[in-house]
Amino acid sequence: MEIIKTALRSLMSNRTRSLLTMLGIIIGVGAVITMVAIGLGASMQVEEAISNFGSNLLIVMPAPPNSTGARGAAGSGFSLTLDDSYAIAEDTFYVARTAPEVNASAQAIYGNSNWNTSVTGSTPDIMQIRNWTMASGVMFTEQDVRSGTKVCVIGQTVAKELFGYADPIDATIRIRNVPFRVIGMTTKKGANSWGQDQDDFILIPVTTAQHRLSRSGANNNSVRRINVQAKDEHSVELAEKEIITLLRQRHKLTEGMDNDFTIRNMTEVEENMTNTVNVMSILLGSVASISLLVGGIGIMNIMLVSVSERTREIGIRMAVGARPSNVRVQFLTESVVLSFLGGAIGILIGVGISKAVTIFFGWITVISPHSIVLAAGFSAFVGILFGLWPAWKASNLDPIEALRTE
Repeated sequence: MEIIKTALRSLMSNRTRSLLTMLGIIIGVGAVITMVAIGLGASMQVEEAISNFGSNLLIVMPAPPNSTGARGAAGSGFSLTLDDSYAIAEDTFYVARTAPEVNASAQAIYGNSNWNTSVTGSTPDIMQIRNWTMASGVMFTEQDVRSGTKVCVIGQTVAKELFGYADPIDATIRIRNVPFRVIGMTTKKGANSWGQDQDDFILIPVTTAQHRLSRSGANNNSVRRINVQAKDEHSVELAEKEIITLLRQRHKLTEGMDNDFTIRNMTEVEENMTNTVNVMSILLGSVASISLLVGGIGIMNIMLVSVSERTREIGIRMAVGARPSNVRVQFLTESVVLSFLGGAIGILIGVGISKAVTIFFGWITVISPHSIVLAAGFSAFVGILFGLWPAWKASNLDPIEALRTE
């Protein structure tokens, strides 16, 4: 404690110089914490965006048609049917549930209000797969799907645009001049990380959509894609293999023939996006860490100046019995205290900037205790590393020569 008090007195005797020396450490630690917080926030946004699509999710789409050598867009074929969706759910072991989709953009009308939105035909299992919940009313049933009932479930944005603050349940809206009774409204989810409104949609039974929203050239049983949820995260690849085998059998594809469908593994998409974000976070943190090294060089420089200025003091200490190790510890302690104080101030500034980024720019930032501990530990390490040479130089001064110094 006596050594620490001596170090603090020495640093306080040159406040301006000490503060300027700490500036490199303050900027470095603050930058590291801020960059890591932004990186973790971006990673969280990626995970949230993927979870909005569903967990353990595979998306089966028809292969694009190939006419005169020109291939169509992904999902534009007609090779998948509603029966394929039911077969995947019933004849595979690693699949928990499936939900086919038929999509179209259409104008929804209620009274004097109208709104252009996405209309999706599916089955009740789409709620579990997409992690949707009901705010009011109910979801349509399998009986509604079998009967092709003209009922719908709407998102919060559609409800606001068509009904304002009125209760939409049991109201009748028109989609492409076909009346649909609103039986439910989903809970608000807001925009995803790409800015897409997740509440701007209408859900109807898939069989109803096939007859009312079918595309030109499609048969009445075709679907645009099939959402497949595996039993757990370890079953995704096994479920994918089962689906490929089953669909090739159902579509009578012999060996050597290409699949007339494609499968997207959302787990792989999530891993790739997360890895990309992590690489960027490491890169940003590494760039910010350079400031710490610069700050360490500043500490070493000022400690060397301090040794030169206090040569006579060092000589007096050695003359009255101080050993070289005592002098080394004294100057090393001053270096560590200088670095630690800069690190503490840098932590406060880094946390403050991270909060400000969230408030003023709307970016999600996650302040990790690990990053704070790492930044504080690294700043102390910098103090030790760059304080060793000045401390060693001070301890190796000749007491007689030091006392002669004016």
